[in-house]
Amino acid sequence: MLNADALSQLRQLKTDIEENKVVLPGTVKATNGRFGFVALDDGRDVFLPPEEMQKVLPGDRVNITEHEGDKGKTQGMVDELLETRLDTFVGRYIIRGKGHFVAPETPGINRWIFIPPKERQNAEPDDFIYCQIHRHPIKDGKGQARILRVIGKAGDVGIERALTLATFDLPDTWPDSVQAEVESLTEDAIQAQRAEREDRTAQPYVTIDGPGTQDMDDALLAEPNATGWKLSIAIADPTALIEPGSATEQEAFRRATAIYFPGEPLPMLPDGVSTRLCSLMPQTDRLALVCDLQVNNDGSLGDYSFHRAVIHSHGKLSYELVSNLIEGRVDEDIKALPESVSNSLDQLHQVATALRKWRSENALLSGDRPEFRLRLDENRRIRQIEPAVQNEAHRLVEDCMVAANRCAADFLSKQANGLFIQHPGLRDDRLDNIRTLLTDYASGLADLDIASAEGFQALMKQANELEAEVPIKAIVSRQLARAELAFAPAPHQGMGLNAYTTFTSPLRKFTDFYVHRLIASTLWNAPAPDLKDEQLEALQQAQLRARQAANSLENWLKSDFAKTLGEGQLSGTISRTTPSGFFVRLDSNGLEGFVSCKTLEGKYSFDPVTLRLIHNKNGRTFQLEEPVTVTFSGVDEERKQILFSLVENASTENENA
Repeated sequence: MLNADALSQLRQLKTDIEENKVVLPGTVKATNGRFGFVALDDGRDVFLPPEEMQKVLPGDRVNITEHEGDKGKTQGMVDELLETRLDTFVGRYIIRGKGHFVAPETPGINRWIFIPPKERQNAEPDDFIYCQIHRHPIKDGKGQARILRVIGKAGDVGIERALTLATFDLPDTWPDSVQAEVESLTEDAIQAQRAEREDRTAQPYVTIDGPGTQDMDDALLAEPNATGWKLSIAIADPTALIEPGSATEQEAFRRATAIYFPGEPLPMLPDGVSTRLCSLMPQTDRLALVCDLQVNNDGSLGDYSFHRAVIHSHGKLSYELVSNLIEGRVDEDIKALPESVSNSLDQLHQVATALRKWRSENALLSGDRPEFRLRLDENRRIRQIEPAVQNEAHRLVEDCMVAANRCAADFLSKQANGLFIQHPGLRDDRLDNIRTLLTDYASGLADLDIASAEGFQALMKQANELEAEVPIKAIVSRQLARAELAFAPAPHQGMGLNAYTTFTSPLRKFTDFYVHRLIASTLWNAPAPDLKDEQLEALQQAQLRARQAANSLENWLKSDFAKTLGEGQLSGTISRTTPSGFFVRLDSNGLEGFVSCKTLEGKYSFDPVTLRLIHNKNGRTFQLEEPVTVTFSGVDEERKQILFSLVENASTENENA
């Protein structure tokens, strides 16, 4: 036995070790295996062996200590949990013997988590369940979860949407406080504001949307004048009915955006507002924030002004009808249009043509990429995928909206408070690769300062005209930074504009809703709560989560639909490349699937400059925009990823030996 002095010395030694050990803060990163990593705040990644990974969850903030592991490799040991960010998740209910568990669907949690008896909510085996961490595994690696609700089983109608909502923590119902506020609104609220607004009900504004659209948020009107046109864009004004700081506004902020899930969108505002009282319905008086602007003959913008008005849409027109009118195809619906509407549509087409010409010469236009529409069946699964044709009417509306948004950005640039969308162009970590690309394959562009807005615009314009060995523009386009929200104006390099914001979709995007508040605050002293930095970041994250959710659901539905493709050959184009293979977008329906290098003969290396896969021996390459032929070979169910096999034929060969 140790005497008192020895025990005291051991305790002191332990205290000294604790006081002198070096702890390093970082964030847990999961992998597809049982091990993981901690991304340290100093920029390093430290390996976490499986026994340590059992104690943490993806995204946890932890302190670790470094130790020498097997074969002399450095590995981390978890010293302390600082913060856990994973609260809720979805999974499948599993029973093994007397044990009840959840098998998480969340990437990175590669173990079952025990559910104690009182937390099981009468779930049945293989149910999809929405859970919350009940006991963190930090102490002994044995975490526990509680079931918040049972979502349903695989094969249930709408299970894909329900599971996506739960996975991304998206609400599908409205709080009672929001419902109460919306139910209290009536047409009287519109009539009460008429005296404060311009009466434009006699002017022939029209909406141009898809046939099924109910949340119409923009109406257009154009008139010729001596130097071009007066273009008037009327935007639905929900801020006139929704009180600042109200439960409805707070919920709209949390949702950030409407999400257009296939078959059943998830709105940002309740239907009572978005499709009834604020929607610019035909033959109905509605409140609007109107931007009047001078468009000159060369498509440049002149003076503009904002007005609070009451408008009366003279028609809910479809893209198809307006396109037919533009192209001179006359049918009974076109003949039935009032002359004032027909004249305005003709002027709108001329305005849009001038606006687009100016943008093509002085800014940047995004290319028309083929779009596809998903048609669902009664089980909410894809019945058919068909091309979504972008016609002249779509381009007309787009150009008018961009012009109005440019005016809003210019207006806010002159105020103390603003909200802008900036785009920094190329990712910082890809600049050197792009410079090398231009030096090797487009020497005439090598001297451009591609990190500047001017240089990036010149690069994108001139890349269209290059006849190079590699698709320069496609390579550059896949290495762009993400657009960001900002309080101060900054270039939107992707559009080639010095400043940009949006206010034309306030029923669908909270940023647009908030810009309405800012404009009204400046011009009419209306209240506009200040946004803080952390709120701006929350908005950005909510928008990102919405995009991820929409993509996740689409990928799930598409991967299920892909099983109907059969065994025939399918033509497509390489849309993305990675070190492990390439993605192919099918010409017929836009489905994307992955061709793994493991299924190809020989070994390939990835060139980060040209984004090409190159055969190590014979030099054969696979590159962006290359046409290929593939067959369907299955679905990676965990990733919801379609898998293709390459068909060896002349169209896919590219020998550079």
